[in-house]
Amino acid sequence: MAVKDTILPISEMSYPFPRCDRTEFYVTKHTTLTSVPDSTLYSMFNRNNVKEMPRDNRARFFIDRDGFLFRYILDFLRDKQLSLPDHFPEKERLLREAEYFQLGDLVKLLTPKVTKQSSLNDEGCQSDIEDSSQSSDLVRTAALDKKSGFITIGYRGSYTMVRDNQADAKFRRVARIMVCGRIALAKEVFGDTLNESRDPDRPPEKYTSRFYLKFTYLEQAFDRLSEAGFHMVACNSTGTAAFVNQYRDDKIWSSYTEYIFYSKFASALSILYTAQLPMQEEVLVASGYLVFYIAKCIGLLGSVK
Repeated sequence: MAVKDTILPISEMSYPFPRCDRTEFYVTKHTTLTSVPDSTLYSMFNRNNVKEMPRDNRARFFIDRDGFLFRYILDFLRDKQLSLPDHFPEKERLLREAEYFQLGDLVKLLTPKVTKQSSLNDEGCQSDIEDSSQSSDLVRTAALDKKSGFITIGYRGSYTMVRDNQADAKFRRVARIMVCGRIALAKEVFGDTLNESRDPDRPPEKYTSRFYLKFTYLEQAFDRLSEAGFHMVACNSTGTAAFVNQYRDDKIWSSYTEYIFYSKFASALSILYTAQLPMQEEVLVASGYLVFYIAKCIGLLGSVK
């Protein structure tokens, strides 16, 4: 926080200072707020306009915007760089705040991130929809870690139908083994053999149906699940064959099969993830940050010359 050398004089207000139970307060330099010419904040804190802004008896300015997201606006004004937490869910709202404050460079940095997040959310039929806030994510993580876990293994297989004198040529063909379930459980069981390219950058408490294995041996997948304490509880299969009038020696029978595995133990990775949360909170507090609820008003302390 900046040391207040001089506070701007309090002007007479034409309307009372708004009250809000969840107001957030920030302290910064006047040069930081006016570091981007032609921005909304530059206009607000221009020497000709600052006297017209509402303030309380402690010389704190009031701006009716999103108090939680303003910290990222302020960080950008300090060094002109964008730094967001991993899996930050409020990129679109932060983009709207950047547009309101007329910060063109920040808008350019956020636009690709919002586009990427929107494209991932559009695949809701394959993956669950992102939660609206980080706080709800943490609550769900704590609840999920106490429950048992399911993993579904699916594959499309085929057999080549050949003449009887070539029976030894009938081999099982597996094109790809798909993995569905909670990401933390899947990663613990399959580790580096899990291909995440179809559903990247997902937090461990989320679910997916778009992962697949880098190998194509079913028994290898079963061994890994068994070693991790999973047991098969159900399976199903559907099959199709070529039409009779289309039958040829090279035609194949194909099927899609799913195996559902269940473990009654919470994953070690999930327990580790939960155990790290208090440590993360301590680091944040030690760095001078506090965890706030999202507020709709901000109080800016008197600026420094």
